[in-house]
Amino acid sequence: MLRLPTALRGEFKEPFGPLYTDADRLLADAGTPIIAVGDVVTHHLRRAGRTPDVAVIDGKTKREAVDEEIRRALSDPETRRDVNNPAGEITEALADTIRDALDADDPVTVVVAGEEDLATLPAVVAAPTGASVVYGQPDEGMVLIDVTDDSKAEMRSLLRRMDGDAESLLSLLES
Repeated sequence: MLRLPTALRGEFKEPFGPLYTDADRLLADAGTPIIAVGDVVTHHLRRAGRTPDVAVIDGKTKREAVDEEIRRALSDPETRRDVNNPAGEITEALADTIRDALDADDPVTVVVAGEEDLATLPAVVAAPTGASVVYGQPDEGMVLIDVTDDSKAEMRSLLRRMDGDAESLLSLLES
């Protein structure tokens, strides 16, 4: 549905929120529900005693397989939904699965075949105001995005600058 153009990649270098290296401190500042994007982030939140309401994982960190400890810890999620999503893209299936996972009564782990790096954008747009989206900033820590009208507007703007039909994706996320 959407593809990240090369010219837009620089927009993703700086974190979209404050950076944390301690999961307990992050959780003290987080809203509800919590959406985690990334295997390492999900693992840290679970180790801190908080299963994310929605976790989006792909078995990789920095494009390499996660280590055995993380793989084992995340191998048996409460409720699992599988989805295909190629690198550098946001598919309709990924957006639809994130939206549906947010409506679930129990925690859901979305297991992506491909790559989940861009899932932060649709997660912020689909999440209710007051929620938190947490993603990893490689070699630095975890980034906490408070879902507000402003953060939703920022993610919508990025989605609209991607190649493809952003308006259809936004309509799906906001339905």
